[in-house]
Amino acid sequence: MQLNIYGWIVEEQIKWLEKQYSYVSIHSYIVMPDHFHLIIEIDSLKKKNGEKIKLISELIGALKTTSSKKIRVGGYLGFQWHRSFHDRIIRANFEFIRIQEYISQNPARWSCK
Repeated sequence: MQLNIYGWIVEEQIKWLEKQYSYVSIHSYIVMPDHFHLIIEIDSLKKKNGEKIKLISELIGALKTTSSKKIRVGGYLGFQWHRSFHDRIIRANFEFIRIQEYISQNPARWSCK
């Protein structure tokens, strides 16, 4: 997938989540033309003293808000994310592998549309 400037902004903000919050690890992600996928781990044992653990909805909200602002500054004034998102708790290693494969193969499926 060849990202344009707006895709790069979203990718940078995904990486920013991991830098901003000590308890966040991004295991896999892909930025697509009209959406993104990511596997995000929230590990309360990694949090810094006094750091409040944000809910997944707050983390995705931060990602969407910061990327929206930068995308608009970059010239796409009418940019908007969809209001909601789909999340799933990964409970088993086989599930993790399956979802990671889905993410990595998403660009190939997109080109078949």
